[in-house]
Formats: sequence, C-alpha cells, structure tokens
Amino acid sequence: MRAVAALLLLPLPALAQEIVVTGQGLDAPPGEAAYAVAEIDRERLTESASGRFEDVLRDAAGAAQFRRADSRSAHPTAQGITLRGLGGNASSRALLLLDGVPQADPFGGWVPFPAYLPERLASVRITRGGGSGYHGAGALAGTIELTSAGADMLGPLALTGFYGSRESIDLVATGGARLGAGSLTVAGQFARGDGFVPIVAEDRGPADRAAPYRQASLALRSVFPVGETTELQANLSGFSDERDRGTDFTPMTSQGADASVRLVGRGSWRWAALAYLQHRDFSSGFASIGAGRASASPTLDQHVPATGAGARIEIEPPIGAGTTLRLGGDLRHTSGRTQELFTYVAGNPTRWRSAGGETLAGGAFADLSLERGPLTLSASGRIDRWTIANGSLFEAPLAGGAPLTDARFADRSGWEASGRAGVAVKLTPAVSIRSAAYTGWRLPTLNELYRPFRAGTDATAANPLLDPERLTGVEAGIDLTPGPSLTLSATGYWNRIRGAIGNVTLGTGPGSFPGVGFVAAGGGYRQRLNLDAIVAKGAEIDLRWRSGPWRAGASWAFTDARVEASGAAAALDGMRPAQVARHQGSANLGWTRGRLLLSVTGRYVAPQFEDDQNARALADAFTLDARIAVPVTDGLSIEARGEHLTDARVETAITGNGIVERATPRTVWIGFSYRPR
Repeated sequence: MRAVAALLLLPLPALAQEIVVTGQGLDAPPGEAAYAVAEIDRERLTESASGRFEDVLRDAAGAAQFRRADSRSAHPTAQGITLRGLGGNASSRALLLLDGVPQADPFGGWVPFPAYLPERLASVRITRGGGSGYHGAGALAGTIELTSAGADMLGPLALTGFYGSRESIDLVATGGARLGAGSLTVAGQFARGDGFVPIVAEDRGPADRAAPYRQASLALRSVFPVGETTELQANLSGFSDERDRGTDFTPMTSQGADASVRLVGRGSWRWAALAYLQHRDFSSGFASIGAGRASASPTLDQHVPATGAGARIEIEPPIGAGTTLRLGGDLRHTSGRTQELFTYVAGNPTRWRSAGGETLAGGAFADLSLERGPLTLSASGRIDRWTIANGSLFEAPLAGGAPLTDARFADRSGWEASGRAGVAVKLTPAVSIRSAAYTGWRLPTLNELYRPFRAGTDATAANPLLDPERLTGVEAGIDLTPGPSLTLSATGYWNRIRGAIGNVTLGTGPGSFPGVGFVAAGGGYRQRLNLDAIVAKGAEIDLRWRSGPWRAGASWAFTDARVEASGAAAALDGMRPAQVARHQGSANLGWTRGRLLLSVTGRYVAPQFEDDQNARALADAFTLDARIAVPVTDGLSIEARGEHLTDARVETAITGNGIVERATPRTVWIGFSYRPR
C-alpha cells in the first residue's frame, strides 16, 4: 500500500511521453455484442435522488440486492448483488469490478456500497449471463464493471451538500487535475443520519428505536504515462461504515482499504497487468428481543477481519482486421476468520469461537472475437484451479478449561472449466439479433463455509463442506436502434445453478441447535446447504430514449425461478428462492437545459418470499423519487431531492414470529451543488 501511495505522489510531468492517457483498461472485445449488455452513464449516475450507487444500479432490469433496503439501513452482510433471479442467499452471484479489481468482500462476498460514490464513476456496464472469461471466475449471474471518472470528467472542483429528513447530512467533494500528460483525481463523501425505526409501527415495542448511520469514503487515483505506449494507473481508497439495527446491542462497523496498480500497453500488442490488495474489518452485535419487544439482550458479538489479494495479466496480439484474441490469467487469494463471543448469561458472554480459513483460485483464459460483415462471433473459455485450505473451528469457555470444539477441516481442491459462445447478426442498420450459451462457477465464500449469523429470531449455521456452485445457461435477444435517439433491447434466458447454496430451514425454536446455540420461540434454525439446483427462466427489456433536453429510460424483468431439492432440503422442491421477485421494473424521465435539471424515477418490485419455505411473503412496492436543480449563479445551484415521495411501505424482512421490517421511508433533501466554470 505504501508503494501505491508513493506512486500517487510521483512528479507526473517529468514522466510525460507521447501517449494518449485514458485511465481505462483494454477495450471490451467486439464479441460482447453477442451478449445482453446494459450501460448506465455518468449523467444518470449523478442524478439519483438518494445519491446511492445501489439505487441507480436498479435501473438495469434484473439487478438486485439480497434485500430491498439500501446501505443506510440494511445489514452489511445482506448486500450481495445478483442478476436474473439467481438469488437465495446474500453472497454475490454477479462479479463486481472497479477498474478491473473484484469488489466483493474477501470473506463474505457482500458489497460495501458506501465505498462507491456515484460522483467518482464514469459509467457502469452490466453484462448479464455467466462465464465472464477474461474478467475472472465468480460471474455466475453476470458481470458489473465500474469505471472511474477521469480528471476532465470530474473537473477541477465539485461540491455538493444536502440536509434531509431525520437530521441527515450528505456531503460530497470531487476534483481532478491534469499534471503534464497525466492526471490526479480525488473523491470523498461524508454521510450521517439519525435514521428511522426499522420495525413497522404496528409491530414495535419499547425495545425499538431509530437506527442511525455514519459513513465516509475517500478515493485517490493517479494516471500517467511511463513510456511511449504504456500508462500506469494507481488507486488508493478507503471507507468507514457505522450503523445499527434499531435496538440495543446491535452495532455494526465495516471498514476497508484497497490499493491497486494497473499497467496498460496500447501499442501494436495491447496488454494489461493488474495487482491489488484489499483489507476488510467487519464487526456486528446481535440481540434477542423479549416478549412484546419490551427488552433486548445480547446474544452474539462478531469481529471478522479479512484480506484479499490478486493479480491479472492479459494480452491482445495483433492478429488482423476483424479478429481479436485476448489471452491471460488471473489469481485471487482470500483469508479471514470470524471471532465471536456467544452464549450470554446475565448480559455477559460465556464462550468464544474462532472459525475461518482461506481460499485460492487461479485460472487461464482465452477470448476470441470474429467480425465478418454483419456477423460477429464470440468464443471464450477458462480453466481454473481452486483450493479451500486451513479451515478450522475452535470453541472454548471464557472461564478457561478444555475446548468445547477443536476441529480442523481437510483441505480441498479441484479444477473447473467454463466458457461461453455467442453470435450476433446485424440484419439491418437498425436491427440486430443475438444468441449465447455459457457455463460458470462460484467458489463458496469463507462466510458461507465458516460464519454463523442471526437475522431477527432466525439463526443460520455455516457449513465447511460446501461445494462450488456451477451454472449452465442459454439466452437469445434482439437489439433495435430505429433512430440515433432510441434503443430497445429484449432478452429471453434460461439458467440453471447446480449445487446452489441456500439457507435451508431444518428446525424451529425454542431450543438449542448445533452451530448457532439457542433459537427463541418462532425463530427458524437453518444451515447453508448445496441444493440440487436453482432454475431461472425469464425475460428482460431495456429502453433508452433521448431528444434534445429530454431523456428517458425504462427496464423490466420477469423471472420464474424455482428450487430443485432433495434429501434434507426436499421440502423446498418447487419453491421460489428467497428474496427473488417475479417482476421488477423501473422508469425514469429527465429534462436538462444548462444547469437546470428535472428528474423523476419510479420503481416497482413484485411480492417475494422472505424465507426458503415460502411461508413469509413480502408485499409488492412502488416507489417514486424526484430531483430538481435550479442555478442561482454561474457555478452554484440549489437542489431538492425526494425519495419514496408517496411514503410507500417497502417490506424488506419478516421474522419467524411475524415482525415486519421496512426499508427507508419518505426522505426529503435540500442542498446545493457548486462547480466553478
């Protein structure tokens, strides 16, 4: 990390050469035209009423977190990203990348959304469907690529400040400078709020209160030439996230720091080499709520440090017009350990637990694109070697004495082959059709293997014997561009995940259960298990339109996802995966003239089930957001933002005893933006 910090401060003008510095990686190969791709541009990223990246991501049909709440109120471990209804638990089944670096938590696979300030990004590119090839393993449901904005896009200085409902504050500062042939950018945010009471009014008790949050992030990036055809990109970023769950004894803290270096060669042989290091530190308290929600008492205190490190190299040799070949390899190592205090008596813990291990996945890939007139062909494949090692579980009384558990799990390893192939045909200048087939795989996270957790009265045990998930899928689609201002894409698909990891209910409280301890009355006891499969079929539609100052977008996703199960999970056969809605849609309309801006966004999510047994249904929800900016001087604008203007009830969880939790209610903001010309 010190090396990266030093690179950020190098005297950039002295390194200037004859090279056009872009700050990006290698271009997407032409064969990507064969797959279902959606893009979110910077204009859309920066006009969200919430100012939250995860909110804008829902513009893409089928993109979803495990739960409906955003990163101001959701538990951080519930913030996994998936596509196409391939959910069922909170680990990400979509591969999230920032400037080529995997972003999922090294231990848990969830996503630290407060780290991704929309104003620091240039664009988001979403490729639906598995088998990412050159992006790396883990793209079971698809790949989401974030690209950092450069100095020219950010400008020398931009400031925004908002004050909102429930004493909320949101401050953002970004800036960039050209330094010779290179550039330096910085982006920072601070946000806080007193929060809202997560439990709906009719279910609350004396133990319930508002759940505050406090979050901050800072990102530095330097891009400069180091030769006639080579540029060096160095990133250094960090974030801090503090929340709780609206009762005593439920504090949550997430902190992280990332460093990466990428070299990109843009000569006749195009190439890129990337190395990165990540550190995460997550802590969370859990509480048991008494009868009538009259009191709260501690049940579990977890601290989970984790690290991730990796590298990737890729090369594109100059083969000839119409042919693009990309070859390379990548490596990712993760390690982490949950450290817990549990079995509380009279408010004090009596036992402690340590469980964790490490994983290593490395692979080689080849990606080929052929362009022949109106025909584009794509074929890619990769072979990966994975290892799960040094797994252990240790439990002992805090008072001393013999260990209660001292287990060492056998190391495991294996090979995985995956690939994808597709074809796109441009029938006319305005009409293209495409079809693709693919396979992919995902290694269980350390969280799924080793960390038990609680959600309300429910408790879920880990499983150190989980196998990787493996996906097979096909899709077909059409892309229409009847004019330069209108695009319409539609895709139908069928995906099947063999060995899908789900949280399977095995019993109900009250009682003590292995791996989690006591479960109260009404609570469920679950364990992570490999299901036979999850099968998802459906359709997605994306629409984009622009005319003069007007712009509009819409998306809709239909998902019919079902579980195939036997053995201990046989009762789930034919059920829908937890937290997967059958319908999901959004629409936005905006108008911009100079610095005057109006934007309205509506979103709908159909009913979905909270649990694996489809016994607890979350109601559907429609939300309406708006934003307006009015210039008062050449560089200063006054802005107003409104989230969930209809104050719709967005249910995000239901406990075993019927307690309903909600997402953020109506929130109104007033503030300013300043960007000198």
